[in-house]
Order: sequence, then C-alpha cells, then structure tokens
Amino acid sequence: MTTLNLPAYDVKVKKSEGKVFIFDRVRKKYIVLTPEEWVRQHIIHYLIEHRFYPKSLFRIEGSLTYNRLQKRSDILIYDRGGKPWMLIECKSSDIKLSQRAFNQVAIYNMTIGAKYVAVSNGMVHFCCLAPGHGITPEFLEDFPEFDGD
Repeated sequence: MTTLNLPAYDVKVKKSEGKVFIFDRVRKKYIVLTPEEWVRQHIIHYLIEHRFYPKSLFRIEGSLTYNRLQKRSDILIYDRGGKPWMLIECKSSDIKLSQRAFNQVAIYNMTIGAKYVAVSNGMVHFCCLAPGHGITPEFLEDFPEFDGD
C-alpha cells in the first residue's frame, strides 16, 4: 500500500481466502483492505493517537439517508453529548481531491449536522468549520483539537 502523509503505525493485517484484511481498532474487527480503507485506518490512528480524539466517540461507515437514498459516512465523530462533531470522507490516495469530494461530505452533513467536515486521500487533508446556508467554509490548517465537551 501507498505511504501516506500521516504518521506510520504498527498496522495489523491478515490474509484469508486470498484477501488481505486490516484491523479496525474502532469496530474491533478485521476489514477487507482496500485503498480507501488504508486511508481510513491511518486517519483513525492519527486522530486517536496524535490528536487525542476519544476512540469511543467514533462511528465508522455509519448509514445515513439522503434524498431517500441509503448512503454511508466514512468517519463520524461525536461530541461528549452525543451530537455529531466531525464528519470525514476518505478517498483512495490515488484519487485527486476535488470540489466533488468536498460537495459529497457537505451534502452528507446536511443530514448529519456536524460542526466540522473533512476530506482526505491520505496525502492531502482538507478540514473546515462546516459551512451553513450561504456561509463560506472556514478552512483549518490541520484537524482541530478535540473540544467536543
């Protein structure tokens, strides 16, 4: 897998029935290793180990409904009161981030209502204070300190 612009960590992988799996520390199980999952697991590790986000407040690949369609959010982090705090969309490292990827997370957030939204391909990360109707997003230099109290 590609080396990402995130801290390396001791990745737990296993091979079974011709497929490679990576351990997801939030879901506490092995997940099929895809390029997007590689990015997702590195983001999770970075936020928990380096930014000190509480692991217990993460929801990975949760379902949501938008325009009567069932969708899945990549990473949703709640505040300590149980409200959505940050929504993150992960892309494969070989996908160039575009306005389309940012639009996807913004559309999902119309249903979720998180304070922050982010998009990452593991090489480039965009995080911002979630824009409201007619409000320009306020981009941050890094993922924010966890203040979800």
